[in-house]
Amino acid sequence: MSAWTHLVARGLFPLHERLKGHTSVTQRRALEASQWWPAEQLAGLQTQRLQALLREVASRVPYYRRLFQEEGLTPEQFGSLEDLTRLPVTDKALIRAQGQDWLAEGATGLVRQQTSGSSGEPLTFWLSKARISLDIAAKWRATRWWDVDIGDRELVLWGSAVENQAQDRVRAWRDRLMRSRLVPAQALDGPGLDGVIDQIRRFRPRMLFGYPSALARVAWRAREQDQRLGDLGIRVAFTTSEVLRPEWRGVIGEVMGCGVANEYGARDAGFIARECPAGGLHISAEYLIVEVLDDTDQPVAPGETGHIVVTNLAGPEFPFIRYRTGDRGALDPTPCPCGRALPRLSRLEGRSNDGLLAWNGAWVHGSRFNYLLREIQGLRAYKIVQHRRDAVEVLLSADPPPDEGFEQRLRTAFADALGPEVAVTLRRVDTVPPEPNGKHRHVVCRVEST
Repeated sequence: MSAWTHLVARGLFPLHERLKGHTSVTQRRALEASQWWPAEQLAGLQTQRLQALLREVASRVPYYRRLFQEEGLTPEQFGSLEDLTRLPVTDKALIRAQGQDWLAEGATGLVRQQTSGSSGEPLTFWLSKARISLDIAAKWRATRWWDVDIGDRELVLWGSAVENQAQDRVRAWRDRLMRSRLVPAQALDGPGLDGVIDQIRRFRPRMLFGYPSALARVAWRAREQDQRLGDLGIRVAFTTSEVLRPEWRGVIGEVMGCGVANEYGARDAGFIARECPAGGLHISAEYLIVEVLDDTDQPVAPGETGHIVVTNLAGPEFPFIRYRTGDRGALDPTPCPCGRALPRLSRLEGRSNDGLLAWNGAWVHGSRFNYLLREIQGLRAYKIVQHRRDAVEVLLSADPPPDEGFEQRLRTAFADALGPEVAVTLRRVDTVPPEPNGKHRHVVCRVEST
């Protein structure tokens, strides 16, 4: 650790957090101890904190007070994590419909937040400083798994308007002290990619953070120019907000000469999970409970894919209890070689609404097509767009291009999934354009289901 990193991680950042009324330093230390607890002890802590959360919401949150009264429930009845199924699954629509009845009575000092709305359902919500502190602490802990720390040089390739518009003078000075540099992820054409590569060379970051699709485009551009960035001392690239495709992970790690760590979280649900150097996508289990449910909101078997539902144990002021994230994934029941007993997600498959509408009206999740396309050698990116019930377009960037038989195999696969009435158009492109916010979506359906 450099002298400046030590000063920031041990002095400037803790002071910054204390001035903001955050307890993230204390929380991080506690999390770094509890990550080594056995699974039974972690589950006991979750149950204890679940009961404490439910005592608060049952007395202070009008919606849950009514629910507990109508159902004859008490917090003491939740003696295990399985008892969570007594409560309904919640989502953005339900929370918005309740209005002020979702906010705890007497809550003060809360910070207003809003989701990005990329799912089409923006949500305004409120967080306490305690909840924010835990999110910061969990992310800080997971950062340190990779032998990097706050104060090490960090280059952030990002496209969210929430962050990019917040770059006022105070934040700019803070980022300079923390040695964090924000680079917009929009408009990454040839010159734009060259500019990012140049910044990486000059800044020499210890860690990268950003959309995996954007980092992969930078890596491919560098490889095309026969540039290797592995001599710059980059330790890790943290990727988030998109499904981390195997081809993206591969090119980032190869060109940057670093580890690649997947991250999963949301402003509303919290900092859910991050990958350790041994490959485990560990859940922040000390203050989060993650369930994976089927289409009828019943738990799936361990290892099976379903809808990810999160209970955040740190936020009684504006609770997220059995909250549907809108994503699909699976839990990994096996232990991680790193020795941490924190539960793991084995895979993430993107948004639940990333899919296509079959000719007969059935919904087909995008993962069915993802598994087909990821087998293409030299794959860089793809995007499947359904314009009409009977018309699907596939944008494909690959080097070298697929063999001649691929298009027919693709058409056959789409016909099997959607029906022979659906026409498939394959377009080979140099680059697949991202969405306006800089993110990449693999599957886009523009057809209203009926």
